[in-house]
Amino acid sequence: MGSRSPEGEQQTPDASNSNEFKPSNTSPKGTRNGSCSSDLDRGVINNDDDDDDDKNQGGTPGITSPADANKKKKRKRSKKKIKNSLPATELKQSSPPRVVLSALFPAGEYPGGELVPYDNTSRTIDEELRYNSRLWDDSFLSDYRQAAEIHRQVRQYAQSELIKPGASLLSIAEGIEDGVRSLSGHQGLETGDGLKASMGFPTGLCLNNVAAHWTPNPGGKNVVLDKGDVLKVDFGVQLNGRIVDSAFTIAFDHTYDNLLAAVKEATNTGVKEAGVDARMSDIGSAIQEVMESYEVNINNKTFPVKAIRNITGHDILRYHIHGNKQVPFVRSKIRDRMEEGEVFAIETFGSTGKGFLDDGVGIYGYGRNSEVSGANLHLSSAKSLLKTIDANFGTLVFCRRYLERLGVQNYHLGMRKLIDNGIIESYAPLVDIKGSYTAQFEHTILLHSGGKEVISRGDDY
Repeated sequence: MGSRSPEGEQQTPDASNSNEFKPSNTSPKGTRNGSCSSDLDRGVINNDDDDDDDKNQGGTPGITSPADANKKKKRKRSKKKIKNSLPATELKQSSPPRVVLSALFPAGEYPGGELVPYDNTSRTIDEELRYNSRLWDDSFLSDYRQAAEIHRQVRQYAQSELIKPGASLLSIAEGIEDGVRSLSGHQGLETGDGLKASMGFPTGLCLNNVAAHWTPNPGGKNVVLDKGDVLKVDFGVQLNGRIVDSAFTIAFDHTYDNLLAAVKEATNTGVKEAGVDARMSDIGSAIQEVMESYEVNINNKTFPVKAIRNITGHDILRYHIHGNKQVPFVRSKIRDRMEEGEVFAIETFGSTGKGFLDDGVGIYGYGRNSEVSGANLHLSSAKSLLKTIDANFGTLVFCRRYLERLGVQNYHLGMRKLIDNGIIESYAPLVDIKGSYTAQFEHTILLHSGGKEVISRGDDY
C-alpha cells in the first residue's frame, strides 16, 4: 500500500499519520506449499510384538494349531483397526478458502518466502544465522510466514475464481476479506479479535487511471469489472500486528501486457537492490531505469511507461502499515539506508499518463493518529466511535464497510469531529489523468542478518 510524498520532496510520515496507505520477480520459483500432509502425524505400526510371539510359540515348526490361528486373526484385526484410525485423505484448502491455516500446518511451521543472500556484504554470517535476525522475537518469523501463506492462498483463489469480467468489485473485496478472516481463524466481530488477526488495511481495487486507495464502500456506485479494465489488487494480512503487504495487477486485454511487464520487472529490480545498508536513492534510480525502458501501444498510439513520482514503497512497523522510511521508484535525494531487522514493502507504480497522482473523489479509509489524544472530546458520538476504533482497529487502517460490519451506525458526525481534531485521518483515492492506465506490483521483504526473505513471493508473482 503506497506511501504518498510531495513532488520533489521526501515524505517522512509516522506510522499513523501518513497521507497514503498503501500497499520481484526474477523468474521466481514456487514457494507455496499445496498440501501439508507431511506435517500430519501418520503413526507407526510396530511388528516387534509379532516377532516375539513367534519366538515364544511352542509346537512343531510348520504346523499351525487352531488356537494359534485364532491369535493371528485377532492380531490382524487389531492392526487393521489402528490403520483405519489414521487420516484417510490429505487435508487440503477448500474453495472458497475456509480451512483455518493452522489446521493445514499443525506443527506450526509455515512455508518461508524466497530466500536471497545479499550480493554485496562484507559480513561473515554462519549459515544457521543467515536467515534470522537477533532483533526479532521468537514469534516474528512464524507470524510473518503464516500471514504470507494466508495471502498466497487467498489471492490464488481470487485470481482463479473471483476476478472475472462482469464481477462487481464489492464481491471481489468481500471474497478476499472473507478468505483472510477464515484462514486466520479470527472473524473480528468480538471486541479486540481484529487486533489478533485481520486485514492489514481495506482491500484496494483500483481501475485504470485510479492507481491506489479505492475500495467499495456503503452507498457507493456498484462498479463492475470490464474486460477492458486494468485492475490493481492490493491487500494486506495482519497477524499479531505483523503486516504482509502485497499487490498485483490483472488485465484481460493483451494491449496492456507491456505496462504490466514494466511494473513487475521494476518491482523485482527493487527487491533485488534491497538489502542491509542499501541506499533508498540507489534503489529508486534502478527501479526507474527499468520501468521507463518500456512503451505501450494503445489504439495505435505509443505511450512511454512513467514511474509515478509522488508515491513510494515504505517500511512496515508493528500495527502500522507505514513506518518512517520511504522507498522511492524514481531518482531522489533520500539519504536513508535499509537496516538489519527492518521490514519493507517494495512496490512500484507505472502509468501511461503524467506519472503524478492527485486526490480523487470519495474516501478510501481512515487511520488513527496515535500521537493525538481523545481526552478533550466532548461530543458523545465521537467519544463512543473512538472507543470502538481503538478497541477493534487500533492503528490499523479501516474503512466504512468494516465499521458497519461491527454494527456501528450513525457515525458520520462523530467521524467528522474526530477528523477535525486530528485524531483520525482520512485517505482519498489517488488518480492519474483520465484516460490513462496504471499498474502496480508489490512484495514484502524481511531483512535478515545475511540475506533477505521475499516473504510474499508465490508461484504467481
